[in-house]
Amino acid sequence: MGGLPTYTPMLAQIGPPPAGEDGEWGHEMKWDGVRVLAYAEDGALRLISRNGKDVTATYPELYPLAGSVGGRDVVLDGEIVAFDDAGRPSFSVLQHRMHQRHGERIRHLVATIPVTLMVFDVLHVGAEPVVALPYTERRELLEDIVVPGARWQVPVWFRDDGAHALELSRRLGIEGVVSKRLRSPYRPGRRSPDWIKVKNVRTQEVVIGGWSTGQGRRATTMGALLLGVYEDGHLVFVGNVGTGFTDGTLRELGALLAPLERPDCPFGTTVPREQARTAHWVSPVLVGEVQFAEWTPDGRLRHPSWRGLRDDKSPAEVTRESEPPQLAG
Repeated sequence: MGGLPTYTPMLAQIGPPPAGEDGEWGHEMKWDGVRVLAYAEDGALRLISRNGKDVTATYPELYPLAGSVGGRDVVLDGEIVAFDDAGRPSFSVLQHRMHQRHGERIRHLVATIPVTLMVFDVLHVGAEPVVALPYTERRELLEDIVVPGARWQVPVWFRDDGAHALELSRRLGIEGVVSKRLRSPYRPGRRSPDWIKVKNVRTQEVVIGGWSTGQGRRATTMGALLLGVYEDGHLVFVGNVGTGFTDGTLRELGALLAPLERPDCPFGTTVPREQARTAHWVSPVLVGEVQFAEWTPDGRLRHPSWRGLRDDKSPAEVTRESEPPQLAG
């Protein structure tokens, strides 16, 4: 393997398509998972995360995808998801799969928490890149190439009527939609206004800069994580999160944070005294995600709840997302 060129994923901006232009857009569900590029070559599969990590061994149930592309060598774009008991994509369920490297443990999880790859774009076929083709032609090519399997599929997309697609995503309990300009090419590595994401819930990627001790039943463990985002090269404190953790999550985080402890505060802005007083500072290398109600006027997360770690993002990528407007009807 190795003949296929290396790509980086195209990224979406936040916000609805411009009003009155709905006929120029297609709409896909926004899957609550982990983005990967899938390289199917010589009958074998490589899965590369958004930040360039090879995660192939973590998801062995996806290996047969390489045999479902008609013998072609291809590069596909998609999202790895896991489903909850109600059949909805769940980032918290996927957490159990994301950080696994031990073969025996992975084999057990394949049986108990299988994942599915939602394939929504194609970048390369055979010896030719197809990124310059418009979105509509790439989707036709994708649907012609990929034969759906038990653990991968090419999900439906909606032409026109983004408001309907967004409402359907709400009813299905899906994170939101991604709207794509019909004539747009694929721009590797770029965050383009030709792709626009609209979320049903507010989420924010965060960098862990420390943790504070707990009280009551958590007096001997972690009470809250101290969170930041990057602004102008500095890690800015945006609040703390103390809800959304299971006992297993607390143990996992404790094991990961212990070797990262440091004597000095990593934040480039002041941390409130009540948090700083009991803080254990850590090197800011772990990225997570929270769900929250809103941003406060002083730049803090209001009512955040922990969703999980993200090993597909690097700390330097974590900045404050803009306010999420809604799709026009």
